Amino acid sequence: MAGKDSKHKKEKEKIKEDNCSQINNNNDDRFSKLTRDFYESELVKLQLELVKLQEWIKHKGLRVIVIFEGRDASGKGGTIKRITECLNPRVCRIVALGIPTERENSQWYFQRYVAHLPAAGELVLFDRSWYNRAGVERVMGFCSEEEYWDFLRSCPGFENMLIRSGIVLIKYWFSVSDKEQERRFIQRINDPMRQWKISPMDMASRSKWVEYSRAKDDMFSYTDTKQSPWYVVEANDKRKARLNCIHHILSMIPYEEVPRDPIILPPIEKDIAYIRPPLSEQTFIPNIY
Repeated sequence: MAGKDSKHKKEKEKIKEDNCSQINNNNDDRFSKLTRDFYESELVKLQLELVKLQEWIKHKGLRVIVIFEGRDASGKGGTIKRITECLNPRVCRIVALGIPTERENSQWYFQRYVAHLPAAGELVLFDRSWYNRAGVERVMGFCSEEEYWDFLRSCPGFENMLIRSGIVLIKYWFSVSDKEQERRFIQRINDPMRQWKISPMDMASRSKWVEYSRAKDDMFSYTDTKQSPWYVVEANDKRKARLNCIHHILSMIPYEEVPRDPIILPPIEKDIAYIRPPLSEQTFIPNIY
């Protein structure tokens, strides 16, 4: 009897160990890297759906704005590239404004952004937006206290106006850890192909990590509203961030595949009376490759 109890006890312990192992494996999946093959296969599937969404936006005359905000090197630009990679630039536009001119500084703050709002059948991706005032302008002292607080009070009302007018507004904040940001900065510094991504402003933002954290938290407390919420993208893993963000965009806009008429390629018209000029009269680039 004692032998049976001992055997039963060992079996229970083994089952418990197996369950713990399974739980640990499931938890580890969250932090594991996606393989390149899996990432690329999923990206292709999502990009195909983005094309369908694009055609639906054009077909229905929708006006869509997607805002991408976050710390420097958080992966916003890479995600935007994957979104637009297979889309029609006449339907999907990227807006990435530079430093405001002297004239723009004298305008109503939101005015320079209003000029880039979508018309019917357009999707506009803002690579940073009017939230510059709550972020870099606030931390680096590029705006006054009065301008900053006026923005926080005005922004929810401005966005509500856009939404009431029929615009679909989606806001993403890309969240990255200080260690991962440092790794990406070093990677850019050491890569001649990426050094252009590093600016003096990036270095200044690195030294003001806590100030930017406080600015982001204050911004959320005023502008993360029920009508226009912020969606946080965990961006320490670039591949997962891209896939998760694209998947979420697709879930935010109900769409259907727009039927297309069959495309039949017509034959080339022939005109035996027309003689083309000789190729020797044209200037060709050298065939280096």
